[in-house]
Amino acid sequence: MVRTPVPSLPSTLPEVKVAAGVRRGVPIALLTVPFDAKSDTTPVNGDSARSAHGTPLPESARPAGVVTGEAGEIHPLRGAARWLLGLGSATDAANWRAAGAALVRAINADIAAHDDAGTTASRSVQVELPADAGPACVTGFVVGFCLGGYRLTVTEQPQPPRADTLLLVTGDDRLADVAATARELAEATSLARDLANTPSNVKTPDWLAVTAAEVLADVPGLDVEVRDNDWLTANGFGGMLAVGGGSASEPRLIELSYRPPGATTTLLLIGKGITFDTGGLSLKPSDGMHLMRTDMSGAAAVIGAVRAIARRGIDVAVEALIPAAENHVSGSAYRPGDVVRHYGGRTTEISNTDAEGRIVMADALAYGIERFAPDAVVDVATLTGAMKVALGLRTGGVFATTDELAQRVRDAGARVGELWWRMPLLAAHETAVRGRLADVRQCPEGPGGVTAALFLREFTGGLPWAHLDIAGPARADKTYDEVTPGGTGFAARTLVELVAAYA
Repeated sequence: MVRTPVPSLPSTLPEVKVAAGVRRGVPIALLTVPFDAKSDTTPVNGDSARSAHGTPLPESARPAGVVTGEAGEIHPLRGAARWLLGLGSATDAANWRAAGAALVRAINADIAAHDDAGTTASRSVQVELPADAGPACVTGFVVGFCLGGYRLTVTEQPQPPRADTLLLVTGDDRLADVAATARELAEATSLARDLANTPSNVKTPDWLAVTAAEVLADVPGLDVEVRDNDWLTANGFGGMLAVGGGSASEPRLIELSYRPPGATTTLLLIGKGITFDTGGLSLKPSDGMHLMRTDMSGAAAVIGAVRAIARRGIDVAVEALIPAAENHVSGSAYRPGDVVRHYGGRTTEISNTDAEGRIVMADALAYGIERFAPDAVVDVATLTGAMKVALGLRTGGVFATTDELAQRVRDAGARVGELWWRMPLLAAHETAVRGRLADVRQCPEGPGGVTAALFLREFTGGLPWAHLDIAGPARADKTYDEVTPGGTGFAARTLVELVAAYA
């Protein structure tokens, strides 16, 4: 029997430390900004560049050639100062995130070059922060540094050495807590990436459930319950059973419960957990199907976020549900034209088996709202290709039943470097969701992202609810800012920040 290689997770991120003064023997990255304050892209000679502290660079730290100072620009130096790192607008947190990511990539490349030459390079770096580097900038820099070098590989070969420590030099003691919180945000994103990137010959619904339980086992106050196929059958989860019925790997419902003593607010988080999506009988084209291992990115974001929320001890109760299933093709697969009975009794007319996410999410919404009576509900899913057309690949869509909740999501994302755009729940398409053969229709005519959200709203019981469609930003095909190719972990940081804001 051939053993399937399994990735090692969760991935290890660089450590982040804060010190009051520069340490001898640790390479330094100097921060620089554009020389011309009127423009972020004015090129200047290296001998005219200035540091982010507003002072001229030391002669030993003046690179040859042109320096723009724009965010993420990096120049190798010689001596104790090893890199000159551009910040662009020094007060823009997004620029700090891009700069942190550029720095860790440069260090990793330097380590690899020395390794190839049979020599050793330092795996640590220190950065002296300017006095006006506020919490948002520090958060951006730490997140960028911790995530910019991310890579998951499925191999039993020794992994190459990588950057392991970032030392932030500052006289502001408060920034130590900021840096620690930022690293926790990065860990939430990293875990979400790990889960999304794991190949689907490993990542069955049961594997996802077992792995979630193992990864969360040492988190105080966080309980994990896994519901198997028999339990789902006995309790009427017809949506999950229909979607998972075509696969040899049975579905699982993963319940995560964090209930801190004295918490007065309860939030319900739900993440779509389709561990692989063939499209079912409505088969997807072969081009791009390999990316469907990331179709459980909503589940990954929720798992990563709940872990960070509990580890931080945020004073908000969180109930999280992961409806996990594999949408496959077989003689037992569900069909277009079928009628599915969800948890709670509502029925759906199936028209496209490739719109399976909303079917499993409907079960989870109905069950979670009945069981936990939350104050608000947020679901996260790679739900519709329509959102990729509407918003591209770097912005998540927000559908919400209240202005307050929509704004909370957008504000939370802005604070942690994830961009969201509110989409409308158009009243003109409400009647299209009403069923003819069943209570509701799975895929009515109209704008796909909007009608999918309207379908899910049918199962929310009138509670404040936000649906986050991350079909675009959940995966990337190239490197930008702190993002690397593959699953991005998008939404994990937003969920952590959203829950924290309720405290």
